[in-house]
Amino acid sequence: MTLGPKISISEGNLVVHGKTILTGVPDNIVLTHGTGVGPVAGAFIGATASDRKSLHVFPMGTLQGLRFMCLFRFKLWWMTQRMGTAGRDVPLETQFMLVESKDGTAEVELGAAASDSGEEGSAATIYTVFLPLLEGQFRAALQGNEHDQLEICLESGDLAVETNQALYMVYMHSGTNPFEVITEAVKAVEKHMGTFHHRGKKKIPSFLDWFGWCTWDAFYTEVTAEGVHEGLKSLSEGGAHPRFLIIDDGWQQIGSEVQDTSNVVVQEGAQFASRLTGIKENAKFQKKNGEEDQSPGLKVVVNEAKQHNNVKYVYVWHAMAGYWGGVKPAGEGMEHYESTLAYPVTSPGVTGNQPDIVMDSLAVHGLGLVHPKKVYSFYNELHAYLASCGVDGVKVDVQNIIETLGAGHGGRVSLTRAYHQALEASVTCNFPDNGCISCMCHNTDMLYSAKQTAVVRASDDFFPRDPASHTIHISSVAYNSLFLGEFMQPDWDMFHSLHPAAEYHGAARAVGGCAIYVSDKPGHHNFELLRKLVLPDGSVLRALLPGRPTRDSLFNDPARDGTSLLKIWNVNKCTGVVGVFNCQGAGWCKIAKKTRVHDAAPGTLTGTVSARDVDGIAQLAGEGWDGQAVVYAYKSGELVRLPKAATLPVTLKVLEYELFHICPIKVISPGISVAPIGLLDMFNSGGAVEQFDIRMSSSTGSTEDRDDGDSSFDAAEQFSENRAATAAVVLRVRGCGRFGFYSTQRPIKCTLDSSDVEFSYDSATGLVLLDIPVPEKEMYRWALEIQV
Repeated sequence: MTLGPKISISEGNLVVHGKTILTGVPDNIVLTHGTGVGPVAGAFIGATASDRKSLHVFPMGTLQGLRFMCLFRFKLWWMTQRMGTAGRDVPLETQFMLVESKDGTAEVELGAAASDSGEEGSAATIYTVFLPLLEGQFRAALQGNEHDQLEICLESGDLAVETNQALYMVYMHSGTNPFEVITEAVKAVEKHMGTFHHRGKKKIPSFLDWFGWCTWDAFYTEVTAEGVHEGLKSLSEGGAHPRFLIIDDGWQQIGSEVQDTSNVVVQEGAQFASRLTGIKENAKFQKKNGEEDQSPGLKVVVNEAKQHNNVKYVYVWHAMAGYWGGVKPAGEGMEHYESTLAYPVTSPGVTGNQPDIVMDSLAVHGLGLVHPKKVYSFYNELHAYLASCGVDGVKVDVQNIIETLGAGHGGRVSLTRAYHQALEASVTCNFPDNGCISCMCHNTDMLYSAKQTAVVRASDDFFPRDPASHTIHISSVAYNSLFLGEFMQPDWDMFHSLHPAAEYHGAARAVGGCAIYVSDKPGHHNFELLRKLVLPDGSVLRALLPGRPTRDSLFNDPARDGTSLLKIWNVNKCTGVVGVFNCQGAGWCKIAKKTRVHDAAPGTLTGTVSARDVDGIAQLAGEGWDGQAVVYAYKSGELVRLPKAATLPVTLKVLEYELFHICPIKVISPGISVAPIGLLDMFNSGGAVEQFDIRMSSSTGSTEDRDDGDSSFDAAEQFSENRAATAAVVLRVRGCGRFGFYSTQRPIKCTLDSSDVEFSYDSATGLVLLDIPVPEKEMYRWALEIQV
């Protein structure tokens, strides 16, 4: 039997695994299969046209009756999610799309697929990802029309750059595991394009594992050297020691040539036309304690942060173009950058979603664009100066402005790539820890051009004073991370520890696998909350992967449908975690063209959690796992043993959350089963467990082929307290506080770094509880041994 390709066009239909995805596919649509051994899971979609143009819209076919989730740019800078079932539901500027269908192929393929998807006895669910790509000087995006046609919008951003065909505009990939499908698709595109690298190949900056503070929401552009000192001091005195610092917008030398805007349409936002006038710090960072005498400046600020507050990493902010309005043309000492005024032209897709005040301002006042052949010199001189001051990295903001300035430079893709190559080359030279955070950068021009940058802001800002922003912030980051997380480590942004939604934001970041940092004003902190995120040495218990929606959350709309909770999964080294959030009531509105509250009183919702919500939990558990787990619910403090395929109910009001720690059970012998839980008072409890091994005593043997059976606690209690140990459970644990462990048998003894420690045991739940002291060394890993 010869197996055909998994994706094909047949009789005007786009077919995936025997199921029609699109009907009425036009004759000018071209399908090219990917390469590989066996039935190929991927294919490229292209199209031809009769005329050469700089912008084409190609209908792909009609989409109806299939659930999908897509990510689109609701404004120039940022993406968010949208769910639908028809082509008309696909927004402009869609950059990622995942479609759900059923397998319609022969039974011989169906069996394996159904087994993988956990849908035995029925057609397997097939997940197909659509990735619009860059081809040459052109960039593709998806959109729908009122006839339910899915369209490809192809544009160069330069009227002089035209084409009449593009054969690799969209890549499709399909399979039965959505997370694997997305990863495989991005890796296939990486191999095809050769212009970017997958996250797994990039150096992750060290700051992610430490607690941080950012100056933005504390001071905005009014930040000063004194403010930096006060912010670090205030947090440290409360026991939450920032180990990384971001000095945000407000430190640079800037000037504005906007004199009188009374006769100009755009008045609000004129400050965005301010331009960089020098690469060094401004007067606020030169003066000390209000004195007129000039201090050495930024270097003193950085040295004080590191020497007096034990900050390990200092990052500073700058825009991709230097500042919001670019670099001042012919500015003194900056003439060699050859900056010239340019006027942004926004893509029709972006304009059709949400207008932007920054663009309104720059369209009138212009932006000082450094010549692309000089931009490496600009970045390198700026970064070399920062590095000489002790700075370890940069937060590079306002990145997508570059796509609007491609006219005369070969188009948006060419200009973006030139800038990013220069940026990454400079970061390599000046910041050896790959110190770069990309921000305001959700376009594929950047993503498919980034070979090195490893951290990306994953959503619009944390807005402390906007009630509509908090729930959609959490859901947007989670869904955006499905795509962004393949390229870089998603950054969930700063938040305020003293805020009505602080716990909600903090819990989400704990399952996000991201940096943990706040933007508190000095003296405005919730240290009780911060202790749930930050260890006394300033380190954090960071989960291993980008936090993403669980499989059963992929096609629900947890912001708008009024019925769905959002579940986000992640893994630690020995356990899984599922965060559940009620995100209903607010989101981006295509009519109002802004984020708004659409339900002021969303209802209480109920959902379920299971071990299978953690993708790959079986691989984490190891060979021979029977599917049983214990689940520790952080907020309620409950510990429940969960049989294979069983679920736990969870009920939440809006802005409420719960964190479920999924701990696979290891069977040591009949009557004795164990599982590590972690630090019970930390949001990411399981992140404290770095190693988990079982060492059988010499009188017993291997755990292989042993069946736990009905290990009731009554049977376990028949063992004498003076019995010989069956095994030693050996753990490596980081942090301090209440440590929880599950055992069906009361342990004989527990030792910490070879010293006996007291513990309690609850026979009703199997919870072993002991206290771990504060270690003297940073990132210390305790040796915990539990004899059972």
